[in-house]
Parts: sequence; structure tokens; C-alpha cells
Amino acid sequence: MLSNTNLAWIAIVIVCAWQSIAMNTIIYISGLQTVPEDVYEAGAIDGATGWKKFRNLTFPLIIPFFSINMVLSVKNFLMVFDQIMALTKGGPAQSTESISYLIYNNGMSGGQFGFQSANAVIFLYCDCSDFGNAVDYHR
Repeated sequence: MLSNTNLAWIAIVIVCAWQSIAMNTIIYISGLQTVPEDVYEAGAIDGATGWKKFRNLTFPLIIPFFSINMVLSVKNFLMVFDQIMALTKGGPAQSTESISYLIYNNGMSGGQFGFQSANAVIFLYCDCSDFGNAVDYHR
């Protein structure tokens, strides 16, 4: 699977998902624990059941947890580096290079340290601006 250029990313996605499922689950469970029982009782009186209860009662109350979870997931998936380094080192035929791996590889072994440092600063700015937008959303 890792030697096929079309399937190597699938292996990396599986490893990244396996690593992040636990943290995402903890965030969602903590969000669900903040929903008061009174909301469900009022919804039951109004006739909400099943999907309507989740869509109209639960989800609006856990949107802050959902958005933080999405921002952290995007950040982690943009920063995929150690998985690529451990599994494929960018191969086969450079088919699994990410932005962070490309910055590392060209900076350390490609002799473009200054240029890749500038790329890393731009990448950090983009990553931080994504997190800043999510924080502003909750104010």
C-alpha cells in the first residue's frame, strides 16, 4: 500500500484519523455534557424526537465545540509531518509530500534554508489566521 503512488495517501489518512479520533471524541463528549437535561425535557414536551432533537436542540448548543474541533483538525491535518516522515518520507515519487514536509525537506537537505524559513513563516501565519477566525466567531 505504501509503495503505490495512488494508495500511499490513504495509508497516511488512516494513520492521521486513528491518531485524532480520540481527541475529537473527548471534545464532543465534553460538549454533550454541557447540554442541560432541561432542554431535552422541554423538547420532549414540544414533541421533538430523534433527529429533530439532535438538529434543533443538541447541535446548536455544541456548535462552539464543533467549530473548535474543526479548526484543530484542519490545523493538525495541515501540519501532517511526522506521519509522512515515519511512513513514506515523501515517496513514492514525491506523491505524499505535504507543505510542512516540503519545507523541512527543501530547507534541511535541499540547501534552501532561508527560502524555506520564509515559507514556514507564511505557513504559520496562514495557520494562525485560521485559528483566529474561529476564535472571533465565538465572540
